[in-house]
Amino acid sequence: MLEKLTNTFSDIFRTVTGKGKITEKNIEESVERIKMALLEADVNLRVVRRFVNSTIEEAKGEKVLRSVDPGQQFVKIVHDKIVALLGDAKTDLHLKGVDTQSVILFLGLQGSGKTTSAVKLAAKLKKDGRKPLLAACDLVRPAAIDQLCVMAERASVPVYKEDVKLPGTAKDAVRIAKNARDYARKNGYDVIIVDTAGRMQIDDAMMKEIADIKAAVKPDELVLVADSMTGQNAVEIAKSFDEALGLTGVILTKFDSDARGGAALSLKSITGKPILYIGTGEKIEDFEQFHPERIASRILGMGDIVSLVEKAQETIDIEEAEKLQKKMASNEFTLQDMLEQLQRVKKMGPIQSLLEMVPGLAGQIQDQDIDTSGMKSQEAIILSMTKKERANHLIIGPSRRKRIAKGSGTSVAEVNRLIKQFEKTKLAMKKMSRNKGMQNKLMNGMGGGFGGF
Repeated sequence: MLEKLTNTFSDIFRTVTGKGKITEKNIEESVERIKMALLEADVNLRVVRRFVNSTIEEAKGEKVLRSVDPGQQFVKIVHDKIVALLGDAKTDLHLKGVDTQSVILFLGLQGSGKTTSAVKLAAKLKKDGRKPLLAACDLVRPAAIDQLCVMAERASVPVYKEDVKLPGTAKDAVRIAKNARDYARKNGYDVIIVDTAGRMQIDDAMMKEIADIKAAVKPDELVLVADSMTGQNAVEIAKSFDEALGLTGVILTKFDSDARGGAALSLKSITGKPILYIGTGEKIEDFEQFHPERIASRILGMGDIVSLVEKAQETIDIEEAEKLQKKMASNEFTLQDMLEQLQRVKKMGPIQSLLEMVPGLAGQIQDQDIDTSGMKSQEAIILSMTKKERANHLIIGPSRRKRIAKGSGTSVAEVNRLIKQFEKTKLAMKKMSRNKGMQNKLMNGMGGGFGGF
């Protein structure tokens, strides 16, 4: 995500931090390059001007020019300014207690990812201990209710819907929203997420329908869902919705595909409304709370180790990790264990997005540099083995290797390579198991560890 900005910032910072002393001219040249990068990223012109002026003013001060490490001081100033653009601190949803109902009204144009985001948020709230209910009030788009129901079933979240002749009227949508709220009260649901109808563009009919639903259910949150890839257009849409209805926050979808970042970097400054969440993929779990400081660090090529650890903790069971640690110590690590580790890494998300979170790697590795086919073929090879073979790789002789290669669609050479890699990994784990300090650091830092990966 935001690869163009990350690459530019990484290049600028490498130049600046490599100098023992920097001058006002160095600062001006660096800020000029940053300005061009922000404009190319489709950041609002007014926002860019404010950013440039405040950065130059602060960077030319005594604190930077006369400091022991002026390059690092300059980087810190730019980092802090980017954080301020993104919104300073994360913003939580303002929800009532679990003994009553909170209403979240979703709005946005067609194609922005509104229905998908509604389900993703419901799944996240459920994981956080809430009891959400989705209300199907998009009666304009023919497949909207079906899409909501199919996705909600995958997330095990209930949907309140009514049979109406489509396309439904604004009165139908208002009635369903009110009935959903009443249903939630009777059945103990503490959060209602109302999926409203969008249009291809903003029009009076859509605004009036949403305004009527808002008046009927009195939502605690009015959340706009916008496509981050539309850049300044997303910001203008947010501004229009806010002026008409009064937004409380924004969800930016397709953030993983946004190479520029204009919407994210302009939205808070122009609308005053915080970015609450970002959609980072097609899966239901590809949905993150927006942390300005973490995103700023990613943009500037500094990584995001906190988010990386959180992703690891979500996919790692501590009891399983402890069992794995014991296996490592007693040299009992098997190909089945290796398979489970590969699958856990896959659950954490795309390799490219994980590498962006590693300090020093962000902005350095491009998609074409990453070969994920190796992990896929390794998984296929192990899955083609019998349980006995996974438990004891020593029994895998030439004939078995030939059968495994055929079953996995690979070659005998690839099977040989995997087994050799496994033996090296096992040996490395055995050595690491003797190093208690390293082991404890791994277990504590990663909520149980990757088991050597």
